[in-house]
This record gives sequence, C-alpha cells and structure tokens, in this order.
Amino acid sequence: MPEHVEHAESTDRTATAVPAVRVEGLWKRFGDQIAVAGIDLELPAGKFIGLVGPNGAGKTTTLSMVTGLLRPDMGRIEVGGHDVWRDPVEVKSRIGVLPEGLRLFERLSGRELLAYTGRLRGLPGAEVDKRATQLLDVLDLAGAQHKLVVDYSTGMRKKIGLAAALLHNPEVLFLDEPFEGVDPVSAQTIREVLVRYTRS
Repeated sequence: MPEHVEHAESTDRTATAVPAVRVEGLWKRFGDQIAVAGIDLELPAGKFIGLVGPNGAGKTTTLSMVTGLLRPDMGRIEVGGHDVWRDPVEVKSRIGVLPEGLRLFERLSGRELLAYTGRLRGLPGAEVDKRATQLLDVLDLAGAQHKLVVDYSTGMRKKIGLAAALLHNPEVLFLDEPFEGVDPVSAQTIREVLVRYTRS
C-alpha cells in the first residue's frame, strides 16, 4: 500500500512526547484482496498530517481501523498511548472523526444535531450550547443553525460534521476526504479551522 505522509502545521513538542497515533504491523485482508499490508506509522501530536495515495490504496480502510470502526487482521494501534482495541471507550472519548460518506440525522437542525451529539458524549447542556455557538460561528453556519440538515448543501454538511467531531474538544481528529465535494469558500473555512485546531 504505497502511502505518503505529509506534515503541514506543527508546534514545538519534546522528543519524549507520546505520539498522537502509533500503528505497528497493520494488516487487513478482504478475501483474497490485501487492503492494508503491514503499515507502520508514528504520528506526533501537534501536527496536521495527511495520508495520501491513489484510489484503492487502503487509506479509508486504515483510517477505519485506527478509529476503531474496523478490526485489523494483525497489528497494534495506539491513540494517545491507549490501545484502540483493548481500551476502545477511552480512545473514542479522545478522538473526533469526520468519516467519508458522512451520515447525519437529517431531520434535526444544525444546532439540534450538535446538542444531540454533545449529550451523547456526556457533556453538560450549558457546555454543549456554548461550544455549539462557537463552532457554528467559526464555521460560518450561525445563519443556518435552525435549518434542517436535510436542506444543507454538501459544504454545509461537511462543516456541521466537522463541528460535531470537534464539539468535545478531542485530542486527535481524523478526517476522511474533508474537502471532497466542498466549494472553495467552505474548503478555505474548514482549512482555517483545522490549522487553528492544530495550533491549539
């Protein structure tokens, strides 16, 4: 699986810091098809990192395994020093995920979706409301916060999905195709939010 890891934004970290993500000997096979062949990665905290490769290279499969959505055939995955498969509750409380082909509760408004997501994560109502207001404003969705998600454009859906992924202030954020089908203005907004998040 030919992959390239690119480093974009960074902040100073000590060499002894626990990696944000550590992957050792990761394998996944679907029948006779090898989707992921022995990946080893160590991704430091405080960086904005992209995993790139051609279609069918196994990027989404890798991301699904790293985020605990798909069990690997072999290998070990740690996020923030916690094993994804031995301590899944701890890992999932520390990560935010914007998956490819995002499915949303379309009969909720944008604000209702964030309120629901926050409460599922166990956040206090006042905290959810405060964070939702900040994210809706930063992602330029405040004017559409009471509109049903079913009526959102592709770019708006990506942005509300990103807001939901960021709502609990995760230590590590995973995004699969965050700019696919997104207009240039929305893409720039998303990029600015990600850079700001990485710096923090």
